Amino acid sequence: MLPVGFTMGDAAGIGPEIIVKAFAHGLPAPAIVFGDAGALRRAARMLGIACRVREIASPAQAACTPGQIEVIQAGAALPADLPPGRPTAVAGQGVYDYLCRAIDAAQAGQIRAIVTAPLSKHSMHLAGIDQPGHTEILAERSGTEHYAMMLANDELRVLLVTIHIALAEVPARITAQAEMQAIRLADQACRRMGVAQPRVAVAGLNPHAGEDGKFGREDIDIIAPAVAAARAQGIDASGPWPGDTIFMRARRGEFDIVVAQYHDQGLIPVKYLGIDHGVNVTVGLPFVRTSVDHGTAFDIAGQGLADARSLQAAFDLALSMTPA
Repeated sequence: MLPVGFTMGDAAGIGPEIIVKAFAHGLPAPAIVFGDAGALRRAARMLGIACRVREIASPAQAACTPGQIEVIQAGAALPADLPPGRPTAVAGQGVYDYLCRAIDAAQAGQIRAIVTAPLSKHSMHLAGIDQPGHTEILAERSGTEHYAMMLANDELRVLLVTIHIALAEVPARITAQAEMQAIRLADQACRRMGVAQPRVAVAGLNPHAGEDGKFGREDIDIIAPAVAAARAQGIDASGPWPGDTIFMRARRGEFDIVVAQYHDQGLIPVKYLGIDHGVNVTVGLPFVRTSVDHGTAFDIAGQGLADARSLQAAFDLALSMTPA
């Protein structure tokens, strides 16, 4: 069975800690880490967890032995005195190197899926890497043109039309093509997660979904026609629905997934329900990628307080989306 590949994330954040905790808790399938062996060893000592960190050169060498973390040293060795809780260029470069190595392994069919620990955009920018986040790097390196970010927990699935852009830029990005792409990807994501006939609800951009044009024309002129076109293609899509009630209706079971128009519209409802079990999924890639739905938590890094449940949920979802 191919292993799942974790990426360690920013070494100055909680990534090493939650990976060590996840392995110590016991994983239900083989896994390896693309990261820094020294950082993982230091995290294990800080946590008081007895586990062996073994370096391997490729996923094919993984033995997946209980009590052992197998790591591919995917970048330059990090300094032992790397300060926790602070963005640094060296950690930012490491984040990028780990992710790129994992993407290449996934593309080559060497790993089952990618599960990412959190990165710091500030650290990456200090390293001269001008990328908004994981999603864009994954898409660019894999040559994926049509992709989207989806957040999921036990109560909601939410897919975004626009992701990491300024709010002022959102209306210009709301196009018929973008809406259709998001609706198709939402339908595909649900099917891959085992939903046979997905019900896709599309949120409006403006308050009250535009209130018949009183609060903007995007909902009438762009989003509604895209929903109609999706229905004509056999997708069970509906909307646009007012953004202040659509998530409540989805939680009650009326919809299987919500297509949100911009980052905070979609992520606030999911994260309000709690980040412990939330999972971030990049939809549209040629491989499965899941992630925690929280950040590096610099404020508690190096203190042993980090909660690994979101990482474990991301691992479990990656398994369910890649049946052996």
